[in-house]
Amino acid sequence: MELERLRAITARYAVVRVALIGDIALDRYLHIDPALAETSIETGLPVHNVVAVRPQPGAGGNVLANLAALGPGALAAVGFAGEDGEGMELRRALASLGVDLTHFLTRRDRMTFTYTKPLIIRPGRPPEELSRIDIRSRTPTPPDLEDDLIAGLSARVAAADVIVAMDQVPEPANGVLTRRVKAAVADLARAHPEKIFIADSRTQIGDFAAVRIKTNRSELARHFGVEEARADVQALALRWSGEIGRDVFVTCADEGIVVASGGRVTHIPGIPAAPPIDVVGAGDAVLAHIAMALAAGATAVEAAELGNLAGAVVVKKIGTTGTATVGELAAKLSSL
Repeated sequence: MELERLRAITARYAVVRVALIGDIALDRYLHIDPALAETSIETGLPVHNVVAVRPQPGAGGNVLANLAALGPGALAAVGFAGEDGEGMELRRALASLGVDLTHFLTRRDRMTFTYTKPLIIRPGRPPEELSRIDIRSRTPTPPDLEDDLIAGLSARVAAADVIVAMDQVPEPANGVLTRRVKAAVADLARAHPEKIFIADSRTQIGDFAAVRIKTNRSELARHFGVEEARADVQALALRWSGEIGRDVFVTCADEGIVVASGGRVTHIPGIPAAPPIDVVGAGDAVLAHIAMALAAGATAVEAAELGNLAGAVVVKKIGTTGTATVGELAAKLSSL
């Protein structure tokens, strides 16, 4: 892609209206100073002393952060959090991004989806992440909450150019995008063919219908029931795109992105990144940039190229799920 074309596409971002429905989490980073290590008198176990707490949106919230970094005309979230401290932190973090939270629901009977990430911070060295602590609801999403989510999504679709569905909870029945809610997404996509619908999922991408697909190589292989090492990514992406009649984007780590669209398949080569790198959240950045580019009139291949640039930017942001701005994309493209 030429720099002039990148600027032409991204110049339209200021009028793009985006809605995201999905599992929006809180990433709660705990900065631990190893120089303050102690041993508990009561248990004899090591004590990690936290010197800073850094809350930021994660999972679908990280997609929202990446979308916000691109300066859309409007940005709204459909989902839920618990009536708890984590939920308060998450709503505050989302509000700071300018996200419309009208249909981001607070429920006393649900837990806020939270990734707690302890980090050992040593001067002059990349952060070292310890074992993560996860919080999420372990029971099925109640039918009345599904009703409210579907109603909220329906209201948002009318005022959006692009709708992103982000399925992150390993047990979808316990999250936002339950089977019923996914069916509603498909119905709305069929009813509004003029709008961009694109979905990503941690474990159940095959449950989506009537939408564009963004996935990765291992999820693609799982969808078709083949071993990842033996998967022909281009052939499978082309097959899937043909079956659903919509674009399929497959991220392949440092090998780049494969995009199948209109009966053709294209491989966008990976962009080399010298260590250290941090791949956490890179797929979220790719999804956000593909969605925005498509809504701004980019072709599927151009959208994949912009997503590829975004991935190369964020993997160099260590110890965080970073974002990539238009300026950073332009700088990365100019450096190639």
